[in-house]
Amino acid sequence: MLFTAIQSVLLALALFMWSLAIALPAQALTEIPLTDIDYKPCPAELAEGNVGSGSIDPANCFLVTGTANNRTGKTVYDADVFGRIYDADHAPAMQNRTRLGNITEIPPGKSEFEVRINVPAEQPLPLQLEQFKASGFSAKIRSQSL
Repeated sequence: MLFTAIQSVLLALALFMWSLAIALPAQALTEIPLTDIDYKPCPAELAEGNVGSGSIDPANCFLVTGTANNRTGKTVYDADVFGRIYDADHAPAMQNRTRLGNITEIPPGKSEFEVRINVPAEQPLPLQLEQFKASGFSAKIRSQSL
């Protein structure tokens, strides 16, 4: 009986060690500073028929632009862009939403980016853009189907 328990523990330990040996490399979340944040109206072909998310209310389309500074020396993938957007009266222009978009790939060094946003048409301009950052992964994220 004792021999069977020891065998079970050793087998479990061996399986655990083997799983560590074949584990996929870690895909650490990497913070990317964003600077030179600004915005401009969308080109006509992007802005046509714009409505706010989840409603039929008119919305203004803008492209948020800036510079991503990837200091890691490696390409960062699937970076989510976060920030706060306020209207001219400092009221939130995008209620309860700080994730604004995605940058598919950020190469090492500085690179330009743009993210499309929709802001309700009744929000007074100019917009105020604050606390922008991005975070992505050191490897491409692939969906796995079972």
